Amino acid sequence: MQKTVSKTIEFNGYGLHSGKPVKMSVAPSGVNTGIVFVRSDVLEDADDQREAFIPARWDCVEPSQLCTLMRNDDGVTLSTVEHIMAALAGCGICNAIIRVDGPEVPILDGSSSDFVREILAAGIQSQRANLRVLKILKAVEIKRGDAFARLEPCETTEISFHIDFEDEAIGSQQKQMVMSNGAFVKELSNCRTFCRQSEVDWMQENGLALGGVAGENAVVFDGAHVNGGEQGLRYKDEPVRHKMLDALGDLYLAGAPILGRYIGSKSGHAMTNALLRELFNTKGAWVFEYADENTQAKLPGAGVDKVEHAHCA
Repeated sequence: MQKTVSKTIEFNGYGLHSGKPVKMSVAPSGVNTGIVFVRSDVLEDADDQREAFIPARWDCVEPSQLCTLMRNDDGVTLSTVEHIMAALAGCGICNAIIRVDGPEVPILDGSSSDFVREILAAGIQSQRANLRVLKILKAVEIKRGDAFARLEPCETTEISFHIDFEDEAIGSQQKQMVMSNGAFVKELSNCRTFCRQSEVDWMQENGLALGGVAGENAVVFDGAHVNGGEQGLRYKDEPVRHKMLDALGDLYLAGAPILGRYIGSKSGHAMTNALLRELFNTKGAWVFEYADENTQAKLPGAGVDKVEHAHCA
């Protein structure tokens, strides 16, 4: 069955890069709507209301290394959508209208934790319509230098990720997880975005990351030093877990849950989107089909109302 949120949920925060206040709401929507973003600030002055609507779809994504940036046909943009998309995927929400009063989704604590918590608190509403899934039929892969991203057939939704950084506090990390049985909610949803101190310095010198606060909405690494706030890291391998969170959110821009295995090594937002583009351009590599009860039990959103939310700060 398709699902939406039971009632409208509101969030208040700041944009990671602009540092400006942002208000966002996630509202219930009818069957087959999908996830649709609305720039409410643009809507107020638009001659045509459609100018403010941005469908959460892979072909609306523009290449960006720092976040997932979307643009509609009228040139209206919205950035940093990956964490709310991961929360929706992890909770099994496939229909929702998300209104944002600025060009960025609020960063909150740098993870999907607050989004997940409020979605579960509001409740998840089943709808009288069959759920469509994207089934991977044959492997598709892209490479850029020593980085790669791959989608291959699998009977569940599975993510495997590898990262390797010079900073001693990060180093080489690898993790593989099946996303069913609420795994995202329990083990990934509270893992925060991270960066290196040199990257923070560069971004802020160039007018970016103005809303970033080390330890509050991002973990900052500098060699062997970790600035993760009073609690430090939430997991020893929080960085690779956050990359898995990002991947789930970016993959949900396929327009449906993916029944397949994603393997990423040193990859990021741009590569995941490029992988989706390669997938949809590869004949015979995919098919949309309706999920039966057995298939739905293997998807990330199955049974999330019965699991405990990840421990949060």
